[in-house]
Amino acid sequence: MNLFKGTIITILFFLSLNANSQSIRSISGRVVNSKNEPAFGNVVALSVTDSTVIKGSSFLDGKLVLTDINREDVIIKLTSIEFADTFINVKYKDKANVELGNIKVKENHLELNEVKVSSKVSLVRQKADGTLEVKVANTMLAASNSLSEILSKSPSLVVDANGISVFGRGQAVLYLNGVKITSEQFAAIPVSQIDKIEIISNPSAKYDAEGNAVVNIRTKRNVEAGYKGFVNQNVSYSDFAGFNTFTSSNLNYKTGKLSLLGNYSLQLGKDREILKTTRNRDAQADFLNSDLKTDWKRNLDNYSNYGVGMQYDINDKNYISAEYSGYLEKLGGNQESVNKITNDSGTGLYTSDIKKDNSTYYNSLSVNYNSVLDTIGSSLFIGTQSSGYKYDINDLIFAKSEGNNASSEVLKNLIDHKIFISSTQIDYTKVLSSGSIWETGAKISYVDNKSVLDFYSSPDGQQFTKEDSLSSDFKYVENISAAYLNYRGKFNDRFSYSIGARAELTDFSLTVASDQGQQVIKDNYLDVFPNASLNIKLSDKISLNTSYSSRINRVSYRLLNPNVIYQDQFTSIQGNPDLVPEKSQSLEMSTNYNSYSFKIGYDYTTNPIDAAALRGSDPNSYVLKGINLKERHNYFLNISKSISNKWLTSTNNVSVRYTNLIDDQYNFQVMSPRPQIYLYSNNTINVKNLFNIEVLAWYLGEKYYGLYYDKSRYNVTIGLEKSFFDKSLRCRLIANDIFHSIIASGDYNVGETQIYYNREYNTSYVRVALSYNFGKLKKITYKNTSTGESENDRGR
Repeated sequence: MNLFKGTIITILFFLSLNANSQSIRSISGRVVNSKNEPAFGNVVALSVTDSTVIKGSSFLDGKLVLTDINREDVIIKLTSIEFADTFINVKYKDKANVELGNIKVKENHLELNEVKVSSKVSLVRQKADGTLEVKVANTMLAASNSLSEILSKSPSLVVDANGISVFGRGQAVLYLNGVKITSEQFAAIPVSQIDKIEIISNPSAKYDAEGNAVVNIRTKRNVEAGYKGFVNQNVSYSDFAGFNTFTSSNLNYKTGKLSLLGNYSLQLGKDREILKTTRNRDAQADFLNSDLKTDWKRNLDNYSNYGVGMQYDINDKNYISAEYSGYLEKLGGNQESVNKITNDSGTGLYTSDIKKDNSTYYNSLSVNYNSVLDTIGSSLFIGTQSSGYKYDINDLIFAKSEGNNASSEVLKNLIDHKIFISSTQIDYTKVLSSGSIWETGAKISYVDNKSVLDFYSSPDGQQFTKEDSLSSDFKYVENISAAYLNYRGKFNDRFSYSIGARAELTDFSLTVASDQGQQVIKDNYLDVFPNASLNIKLSDKISLNTSYSSRINRVSYRLLNPNVIYQDQFTSIQGNPDLVPEKSQSLEMSTNYNSYSFKIGYDYTTNPIDAAALRGSDPNSYVLKGINLKERHNYFLNISKSISNKWLTSTNNVSVRYTNLIDDQYNFQVMSPRPQIYLYSNNTINVKNLFNIEVLAWYLGEKYYGLYYDKSRYNVTIGLEKSFFDKSLRCRLIANDIFHSIIASGDYNVGETQIYYNREYNTSYVRVALSYNFGKLKKITYKNTSTGESENDRGR
């Protein structure tokens, strides 16, 4: 409550002040050659004192616009292969928005077939607002098979069975070029098109209120006409799983006002995961020891991503684009489990072998309209998207038991799961003549999630009988209407701020039908999520940013769905339709000094969503399901340091968090929370311009967070990189997780049961990666935004 009051007071204080400025807010103009024809190229605003880059952009058809400059005096640098570098000194003269008019540049008389500029850039940098920016293109991260692999090697990100989270903040939601995407579309993004990753730990009101943080994937933008293509081939091998291949390609083409693109990727081979779980009950009257090993031996029969898109430029300020994308996953192989159970009745051995036959289909169509409304940055965006999932499971299960009650049976697990999602949004940005910015928008989304589970049994695999107690139907319908308003302004040259709020109205109905009858849950609720930030410029090199945000983490459809996923005779996974969203409030402070970055923060969460193995109806059985705990308190600190010279580019990160989970429902044994440390280092060593050595390492320390204990784990990856044919061909040899030390393990207590777990992944492998660029481009401007995936990442 005190935090809420403080936020309201801060908002009223901000609104009561007059935002006056004595600095340049924006610069616009038109670049022409000696024939008064519009030119194209790049523009950057440089600091007069030390020539550091303040702002940068590219311009097409001669029209350049730079916003959010906020300096009294800057140097404008224009560059292009069409003309010689041009410098213009711009000073504040009673106008915050400077119009330069026509800028005539001198032609570059050097006739070059190709101009290549090479420079060393830091892999990671922290922006003034605390956003962490991770470079992917032309780094070892670009040789990954998937986005998940890229994120698992990025600083401050933890990728595990629970999804993607930001260290110190919690679960992250995924965005593509500023718009939220689903897990399926996330998996379909071509790795070759990724330019950088933005990790936003305290998002503004413009972002959906979902999740504790935002991971925004930025794709490459080419500004050349013609065509350009890219092909990539990765071959990986591990003793743990075997061979795995990944082939990807994409092609861009532009002619006149029409831009086209297409991409396709295919992954084939083997994957593997092993989970060992031990459950102990030492009570004399209820003794149990269960030693379970589950081994997923997956065959990636066909993992395909595909997409085609087009953009038509109505004029130089308006365009319309459309994109169709899809994802196909054919999964085979076996899931083998062995469970040795000892209790007062003796010892029994229970085995099961599941013949996997799973198919996932995902298809999406999105249409966008974008308009630039003036020369100082005002814009309008309208987008709509419809997408559908179909997930089919047709598993055949051979179960056996040995011991006092020896038996065998054949089971069938049939699941037909469909999700339809549609979404439409509008975003409007108005840049005022004073340089202040208003942002507003609205969004509506609809979800229809259906699932039918039929479970059958047979003593010999010939005639099957439906098991009504294990069969059920699930239907979930959700409507979310949202609107936001955000304002960015300045008190003076030293103090800038933003303030905003997002309102979301949620209406849902959940229906579960089983042999126990039909359960219907309906509800609607309105939430308002305020956000605010204050930036103080202490000097030309040091600024301090403080931000507050409030967020919601809605329950994924998978965690709501009560359909039973069979593991073995005494272990199953089941959704919990009684789960409620978790809500959090966060405070964060960040600053940069020279090559150091600092960040500190706190967040408070009610009804945090977690998971645990709870006792089932049978004394020997356990059900893995999602649960709501009472509250969570989390503190974190981050320090990073970048190094760049002629032979070394290095990014180093040290983080500490302290998390305390509190619960009063499930009779967990509470552990004393302790700080957890996270270390990250990514290094590229240039060996006399012959080849590069790349070394990546991270360490995730022991985690004590109230109810759970996780053991430490770490990763060391080494790579060699060499380019040929003017960097058209790039070759990499990578040894990933060379000590096979990425193992998630730990323990927790529920009532009288102590549970130990150890999960081993297919992360220790050797990979050969080849990529080849071909073609020639000039001014390609294709841009498409997938707008309909606001809630879809919950559909995984």
